[in-house]
Amino acid sequence: MNETSLTAKHISRTAALGVTVLCATLFAALAMVVTLHHGLPLPLDRSMHVWSVRHRPALAVSLARGITATGTGVFPYACAVAAGLIAGRDTRGRIYAVVGTVGFLALGQAARSGLLHLIGRPRPATADWATHASSFAFPSGHATTSALVAGLLAWAIAGRARPALAHAGCVLLVSWAIAVGLSRVYLGVHWPSDVLGGWLFALAWLGLGAALIPLCRAAARVA
Repeated sequence: MNETSLTAKHISRTAALGVTVLCATLFAALAMVVTLHHGLPLPLDRSMHVWSVRHRPALAVSLARGITATGTGVFPYACAVAAGLIAGRDTRGRIYAVVGTVGFLALGQAARSGLLHLIGRPRPATADWATHASSFAFPSGHATTSALVAGLLAWAIAGRARPALAHAGCVLLVSWAIAVGLSRVYLGVHWPSDVLGGWLFALAWLGLGAALIPLCRAAARVA
């Protein structure tokens, strides 16, 4: 391995750690603000929620429900499996990659769930809901899960596809994750700050994963 390659990998690991620290710090700050406000909506939360409740034509609500459905249940785990299959270069590599991607998603969801119950923020009033929801609000599970899945698929595609195709795929994946998060606000089951918290948590988790990948690969080679 030449010096240029080593330098590039070092820069990549440093950038991943930087993203992790930045997003984790921003998430912690937002969680603190939410907690200090006793879970009450922040100024932007209230204005965006009121707008969404007042602008709900039937077609838009149906579309939002379809989009929001992709952020939970079986679909995200199917995407995580797909990411592992794309990333692996042979049968054994695909098995390891699938276990890794599914485990990464499951651990991220478990960590988010722990924070969700620790913070215990109430959702908006049920009278404003245009879909079903359960448990507490912050951080949004749909926003977190879709962002994690988008990150996993983007990582897999970037390592296998040509640059132009990888770029287009990443744009589509990011757009999808943003749409899922916004659909939760539009359907009235989350405050905007819940969704922002989900995105920040997901980015921190993805950054942590990116920073740990070289260590995992090194351990696998030793094993």
